Amino acid sequence: MARKKRIGDLLLEYNYITDAELDEALEVQKATGKKLGEIFINSGIISESDLLGVLELQLGLNRVYMDMIKVDKELINLVPEFLAKKYNAFPIGIENNELVVVMNDPLNILAEEDLSIASGYPIKIALSSEREIKQMINKYYSESYMEKTAEHLKAHSEEKEQEEDIIEQIDGTENAPTVKLIDTIIANAVRSKASDIHIEPFENRVVVRYRIDGQLKKQFESSREPLAAMITRIKILSDMDIAEKRIPQDGKILTKVDGVDVDLRVSVLPAVYGEKVVIRILDRSAYMVEKDQLGLEGEDLEKINKIVSNPYGIVLVTGPTGSGKTTTLYSLLRDLNKESVNLVTVEDPVEYAMDGITQVNVNAKAGLTFASGLRSILRQDPDVVMIGEIRDAETAEIAIRAAITGHLVLSTIHTNDAPSSVMRLQDMGIQPYLVATAVKGIIAQRLIRKICPNCKQGYLASDYEKSILGLPDQRVILYRGTGCSRCNDTGYKGRMGIYEIMEIGADVKEVIYNNGNAEEIRKVAVRNGMNTLNRSAAKAVLAGKSTIDELMRVTMLNE
Repeated sequence: MARKKRIGDLLLEYNYITDAELDEALEVQKATGKKLGEIFINSGIISESDLLGVLELQLGLNRVYMDMIKVDKELINLVPEFLAKKYNAFPIGIENNELVVVMNDPLNILAEEDLSIASGYPIKIALSSEREIKQMINKYYSESYMEKTAEHLKAHSEEKEQEEDIIEQIDGTENAPTVKLIDTIIANAVRSKASDIHIEPFENRVVVRYRIDGQLKKQFESSREPLAAMITRIKILSDMDIAEKRIPQDGKILTKVDGVDVDLRVSVLPAVYGEKVVIRILDRSAYMVEKDQLGLEGEDLEKINKIVSNPYGIVLVTGPTGSGKTTTLYSLLRDLNKESVNLVTVEDPVEYAMDGITQVNVNAKAGLTFASGLRSILRQDPDVVMIGEIRDAETAEIAIRAAITGHLVLSTIHTNDAPSSVMRLQDMGIQPYLVATAVKGIIAQRLIRKICPNCKQGYLASDYEKSILGLPDQRVILYRGTGCSRCNDTGYKGRMGIYEIMEIGADVKEVIYNNGNAEEIRKVAVRNGMNTLNRSAAKAVLAGKSTIDELMRVTMLNE
């Protein structure tokens, strides 16, 4: 029978490997105990796709793409998590009274027997890649565990628990239900690429939501009983005062998920029905991107390169919280980070440690603010200074003085668009002539969701949609996602940046000198070639990257 053949024989039969390569791999297998297929893939002789193709043809098994299937959560209960992880197997359906299980090693007869005994069903095997199966196991078994643990806590909790009992319950062992529940919530959020976790108390329930691609999505809810233990566990992890429940508290957690370091920032806020927790997940890899990976291209990329090439002056990045400002700043810092340049930052907090750059963490309790840190930095002979945020008049004034005395200053500021940043600086007490002299460019940005490529579908734009795009008399084809398992039925997968880049040239300076308002500055900047956020979003829509709904959600239509 084909399934009794060894993987080496199958690969030889299809000429993927030679006899010499097989002999060498067998020696490695004796020394390491690894599977032959894994050895060939790691050595680069074959790809995992090659291996799956051979197995599919030879064994007559179906190849499954895991992110395209609908998962029945009831099936997860048929295969214990330890077996799923041991054999890298995931149940996806029942056909003809057989449990369909996806594996990447279908030649493992022992695995089939164990899975059949555990589930009570004959096993029908399908194929998928090791990585895809692991992702599904981590995601869905975590969700299932969260729900079961919440029910367990509900069953074993009193309406009002004593604080000492709660601490004993959660701090006594790593296997305590609440400990595992919080660990699972965090791990599942990281694996889902969420940016934030919200644990929210209501009158009769607790809701856990993740922010994924900028949108909150409920993961599960339970009764209120687990809340006290969950909050206490989070406070212990983030070094907060567990007895204090009347005032907000902030903290941080450093942990590992799947062997990767994860930095979490925690905020606890007293609310009507208990304390609400929001955990920000700092994805350090998100900051390791080049400018062209941010969605910048063509004229916008040229403008930014020109602005940042100034030897002195201020470059501002503006937008609401969560619009990707810090990622843009770090991308600019990567290009400026050279041996000949002394680059110093003051941040709250330092979100990504960059080699070759001196980075300072704000510590307000110790008196180290943006303003005091910036004063000290200017005594450190810097060429480039990055300030995490200009929040007050004192920081703004020092930044302006640094810019006009020969330093390049990068920072963020909270305004809706680029022209409004000029008004914001003036509101802080900075004279118009200083703003015009010091500021070299302002980058306003937003993040819009991208259409899921798997369920992307074209359609003829309506008259209303064409009017929004400024193309009322043309035939326009637009795109949207219909929803699929890859995008959790949202129609969107991932995000991209849209930008409004305003160079402070002679014409714009003149308007600022003459105390022009934001609208007057905008008109001059647009006349000089500035793309507004609305136009940038419209380009993304017409290119089939995003939708009209996203354009309307993140930009102002009256621009």
